[in-house]
Amino acid sequence: MVILRGAAEWTLNRLNLSHLQAHRRQLPNGWKSVMDPSTYHRALDYTKTKGDLSQWSGLYETLLLWVFLFSGIMPFLQHQWTVVLGHSHWAQSGFLCFVATFLSLFHLPWNYYSQFYIEEQFGFNHASRRLWLVDQVKMFLLGWAIGWPVLTLLLLVVSKSGEQWWMWAWLVLLVFQVVMIILAPMFILPCFNKLSALQEGSLKTRLLHLAKHTGFGVRAIQVMDGSRRSGHSNAFFTGFGRFRRIVLYDTLVEQLTVEEVEGVLAHEIGHFRKRHVLSMLVLGMAGMLIQLFILALLAGQSFFYDAFGLPNEAISEAFLLFGLTFGTFTFWLSPLSNVLSRRFEYQADSFAIEATGNRDAFLSALRKINLENLSNPVPHSLFSFVYYSHPSLLEREKALASQIPSKD
Repeated sequence: MVILRGAAEWTLNRLNLSHLQAHRRQLPNGWKSVMDPSTYHRALDYTKTKGDLSQWSGLYETLLLWVFLFSGIMPFLQHQWTVVLGHSHWAQSGFLCFVATFLSLFHLPWNYYSQFYIEEQFGFNHASRRLWLVDQVKMFLLGWAIGWPVLTLLLLVVSKSGEQWWMWAWLVLLVFQVVMIILAPMFILPCFNKLSALQEGSLKTRLLHLAKHTGFGVRAIQVMDGSRRSGHSNAFFTGFGRFRRIVLYDTLVEQLTVEEVEGVLAHEIGHFRKRHVLSMLVLGMAGMLIQLFILALLAGQSFFYDAFGLPNEAISEAFLLFGLTFGTFTFWLSPLSNVLSRRFEYQADSFAIEATGNRDAFLSALRKINLENLSNPVPHSLFSFVYYSHPSLLEREKALASQIPSKD
């Protein structure tokens, strides 16, 4: 399955890049009113450069995972770890964190190349090498600081729960996810980015009015220094209830007009008002429950451990194997998730122009964001079906063509 997934990813990438090359000669009719030929070819070059990197890094990651699973390295490392630290829950969860860190180190060269060669080449990278290195260290430290105690608690609960351990494990993960939704914006996000209150002015007044008009209670509107690392732009909201905050990238505020930012925020509020966030959370946790049930069935079978050379001694080994192979199976289900996500995007788009009454400003914002980010203007239909969580710009414009008239 590992090799099959890698082959599928390679094929899809080649298909998309070939499709892109076939459309290189001239600007498609649908894009002539959106971008000039120079921007079009720059977007194609950016897509191709990223696609080439993705193709080779995907092959590398597939081979790395295969070697780690089947070469005997994993049982060797596990044996050495337990010889030194024993079989306590802390030791077992520590090994899970160690494996995650160990494998992550092999991905750093690709991350570095993407940041300082591709993003740099196309003018998106604003980070220094020192900042990039500090970010990597912070992520590793946070991974251990959060993951180690949580995994220890999970293993402890599982060991005390008998045959129904998978249900109790699911409850632990559910509580953890809810806690992270509340705490991450307050304690983790500031570790990487500076958040400041949106300055008084027409933009803040307009956004607060929009939030009130749409019934979106918000504690604060903040601006994040995204430009410190990248020229890409975004907007999102975090938390829920009285902890909810609106976060705007400073690049977004700089690139868009007040009316355009309002449209982008209305789109994000649309996800909330249409219960998309809640729906995805519920579906995600339902999927997690099913996965844990399947893991409980596999954990009782010796072949599950024997295939990878691990002794059938602890449930932590089952969690390790499941974590490593999890993406191999969910890859084949991801298109279904993306179909739902694209449907939600259409609904949020519709909500945005209903809430603002300004279709032109929202469409202008979509165009600017796509152009500024050099989004692929001609993705292959199969590639976008499998990977894209958002419809293409032209698909979104077509869907909005019948919406309410623009403001005068």
